[in-house]
Amino acid sequence: MESACHDHQRPLPSVRLLAVSKTQPAGKIRELVHLGQKAFGENYVDEAVAKITELDGNELEWHFIGPVQSNKTRLIAEHFDWVESVDRLKIVRRLADQRPPELGPLNILIQVNVDGEEQKAGCKPEQLEELAKAIAERPQLRLRGLMAIPAPRDDSDGQRQIFGSLRVLFDRLAEKHPDIDTLSAGMSADLEAAIAEGSTQIRIGTALFGPRDP
Repeated sequence: MESACHDHQRPLPSVRLLAVSKTQPAGKIRELVHLGQKAFGENYVDEAVAKITELDGNELEWHFIGPVQSNKTRLIAEHFDWVESVDRLKIVRRLADQRPPELGPLNILIQVNVDGEEQKAGCKPEQLEELAKAIAERPQLRLRGLMAIPAPRDDSDGQRQIFGSLRVLFDRLAEKHPDIDTLSAGMSADLEAAIAEGSTQIRIGTALFGPRDP
């Protein structure tokens, strides 16, 4: 990440690291906490809640990054600081209604399906403004930006092209919602291209934790 920021004239603090800790035990998360990592991403609600409870007191920041099921929104609203995978109005309404007021606004990223893959989660680009407006109207939620998981591409040019199109969507959204500040895009295989095109958050799992336990 530091090398990519240097190569593309990005200040290192402008790109944050989200450690993807899904399927990893609390003990491994604790090892990274001791090294200074504070933000962790989880995909599975019940597994995550158990770890959040076990690690309470470490002042960690928890991001839900998996598909949001309607029957899990209450647990997500009650335990997470961020939800990066909001892609439909029903989820917006449920998260807002179920967010405990004493926790303050829940940070929201809209997941956009930049490749138009039918099997992949994420809203269509043309649905972004409707979702953003619904989030912004609810005081229990705070719109922070966009998240995407593009289809894998082997070449840097292809990676940069799709991340560039995502940045265009982000910039357009920022014209109407100037407080947004987060573009969550890029993983181990394409982080350099993502940073080159303006990503502010990189999601890394195995490279930090090692292979997942069988």
